[in-house]
Amino acid sequence: MSRISVAELEKYLWDSAVILRGSMAAGSYKHYLFPLLFYKRICDVYDEEYAHALKESNGDVDYAMFAENHRFQVPKDAHWKIIRETTSNIGSAIKKALSDLEKANGKLLEGVFGNASWTNKDRLPDHLLKELIEHLSSLVLSLENCPEDELGNGYEYLIGKFADDSGHTAQEFYTNRTIVHLMTELLRPQPGESIYDPTCGSAGMLISSIAYLKSQNKEWRSVKLYGQEITPLTSAIGRMNLFLHGVENFKIVQGDTLKAPYFIANDKLMQFDLVLANPPYSIKQWNRDAFSSDVYGRNFLGTPPQGRADYAFFQHILKSLDPENGRCAILFPHGVLFRKEEMEMRKKLVETDLVECVIGLGSNLFFNSAMEACIVICKSNKDSIRRNKVLFIDAKKEVSRNGTYRYLDKEHILKIASVYHEFRSENIFSLIVDTSDILQNSSDLSIIKYIKPKSQNKKEYSEQDYSILLHRWLYQKDLIKKDIDLLIHSIDGDDLNV
Repeated sequence: MSRISVAELEKYLWDSAVILRGSMAAGSYKHYLFPLLFYKRICDVYDEEYAHALKESNGDVDYAMFAENHRFQVPKDAHWKIIRETTSNIGSAIKKALSDLEKANGKLLEGVFGNASWTNKDRLPDHLLKELIEHLSSLVLSLENCPEDELGNGYEYLIGKFADDSGHTAQEFYTNRTIVHLMTELLRPQPGESIYDPTCGSAGMLISSIAYLKSQNKEWRSVKLYGQEITPLTSAIGRMNLFLHGVENFKIVQGDTLKAPYFIANDKLMQFDLVLANPPYSIKQWNRDAFSSDVYGRNFLGTPPQGRADYAFFQHILKSLDPENGRCAILFPHGVLFRKEEMEMRKKLVETDLVECVIGLGSNLFFNSAMEACIVICKSNKDSIRRNKVLFIDAKKEVSRNGTYRYLDKEHILKIASVYHEFRSENIFSLIVDTSDILQNSSDLSIIKYIKPKSQNKKEYSEQDYSILLHRWLYQKDLIKKDIDLLIHSIDGDDLNV
C-alpha cells in the first residue's frame, strides 16, 4: 500500500469513533478504540518485520519468527487476522487475544490494554464490532505506510478529538497541546536528561519533550522518561501513546503520586532534570494527615488545607528536582499565587528562591472551561543574575481562536519563551521583581500585583483581570459563608453560652 496521508489517517481514526456513536457515551470511546488501534499497529508491524526477515534470510521461516526480529511478540492465535475472521462472540475473541498478547510480551505490555467490557453485547453487539474491525482493517498500519511520528500524531489527534467530544471528562487525560509545547519550549530538554511528569495523563508532556529534541535535530533516544498516573486507563493510554511514537526508554506507572509515589531511590524521592506537570486542581479527597508527616519530606513548605492539594503536588515536584540542574514548569490555577490560606507556604517558597518565572495565560484554553491558568517555572540552581528575582509575564492576550477552540500560535509561544530565556522586562508584558518586594507584598505572586493595566488611573481592566478579581471575591465569599455556617451550626447546637 502507499503512504497514508495525514488527512487520510485522521479521517480513518475519527470514522472509527463515529461507528461507536449511539452505543455508548463519547467519554467511553477511548476504552475501546485506543487498545484496538494499538493492537492493529502491533500486528501490522509484526507482519512487516516478518516479511523483511523472510526476505533477508531467503525464505527461512524459522528465522523470520525469531523474537530478535520483532519489537513485540504476536502469538499466532492472537493475531489481528484471527479476530477479523471471527463472526460470533467477537468481544470474547478480542479479550482473549489482548490477554494473550500481554502475556507473550511480559512486563513490556503488562496491563497496557486495560480492562474494557469487551463481552458486553448490549453495548458491543457482534455486528458493531464486526463493522469496527472491518473499518480498521481498511488500512495497513505498517511503519512504511505510517511512520512512528505520523501515527503517534494521529493518536494525539484522536485524544484531542475525544477531549473535545467528551467535555468535562477530558481534563483528566488531556492538556491543550499548544500549552504543552510552550512549557517544553520554556524548559528546553537536552539529550541524556531525565524528564518526569507526576500526573502524566496520556503522556503528552513527555512526548512533547521528545518532539522538541527531534525538532532541534538532537539525540532523543538517550532521554529517560518517567510518569505516574492515578487512573488505570489513562496510564495505559500514556504507555500506548509513547510506544506509538517510537519511544522505548520510558517508565509509566499507575498509582497515586501523593499517597504512594513510585519513583523512589534509597528511601528518597528520585530527582530529575526536568519536571513538567498539570496536576489536578484543588482536589479535596486526599490524605492530609499522612502528608503532614510525610516520610519523603514533601511538606517542607507546610501542609496544604484539606480542600486544596495544589501545594502538595507543588512540593512533591520541588522535592523531585535535581539539586544542580533541576527545573520545572507547572500548570496551576491562579489561586496558588494569592490564596490567603496558603500564604505561609508561599512565603517560604519565595524565601527559598526557587521560583524563577510566573506566566499568566489567556482564558478559554481548556476544553469546555473558561478557567484561566498560570505556568510557574522553578529552578533548583538559578543563574547568578536571576537569583532573588522573579520574572512575571502577562500573556493573557497571546491567544488565537478558531471557532470555539482557543490556542497559542507559534508566534505566541516564541514571544513568551524568548522573554523568559532573555529574562527581560518589556513594557506591560513582563517585569522582573526582587523577591524582597514580593515578601513585602505578603508573598503575593499575582501577576496583576506587579504588571499594572495600561490605564490604571481610569480603572480599565482586561477580561482576565476582572476574572482574577472575581476569583478572589468568590474565594473570600466562600470563607465568609463557611464562618456563617459554623456560627449557625454553633447556635443550633446550643454550643453558645447565652
